[in-house]
Amino acid sequence: MIEIYKNLFIGNSDDYENQVKGQPGWSIVHACKEPYHRDLLGYTGRGAPKDHPEYLLALRSNRLYLNLIDVDKPEFISEKIIDAALEFIDSALKADNKCLVHCNQGESRSTSIGLLYLASKSFIPNSSLIEAENAFIKLYPMYNPAYGMRRYMELNWHKYTR
Repeated sequence: MIEIYKNLFIGNSDDYENQVKGQPGWSIVHACKEPYHRDLLGYTGRGAPKDHPEYLLALRSNRLYLNLIDVDKPEFISEKIIDAALEFIDSALKADNKCLVHCNQGESRSTSIGLLYLASKSFIPNSSLIEAENAFIKLYPMYNPAYGMRRYMELNWHKYTR
């Protein structure tokens, strides 16, 4: 778990389970379907029921659960999920909470969300994704986005950095 900005941390599931879970003053973005979104909604099939009102995301107090998987196709990454994560982080930091964004391995989904947050606030250089990535790797060396997450950022960069 690494602090990439004041009170904003990126990590993996072990970081959440062993360091943050149950600790007061934390807001959590579970940027992975397994096991958090699945356990919360209680689905047992391959995926959440598409007609469930919390199919994409669920908010419970200081925790945001995302139905987010590492896929090769960026069209399977919902803009609504990414936008909700960025808004949640912003609210948590404004409330002076510590915020952990984690996925299973702490390399792709959580890091991509963290990079987008920093770039959207101009906390790192953001004239291009490559420029932002170069700055972000200095903060979080384990940054290693899967093709779908990387391509999603590339295709939507202008939206987050206007």
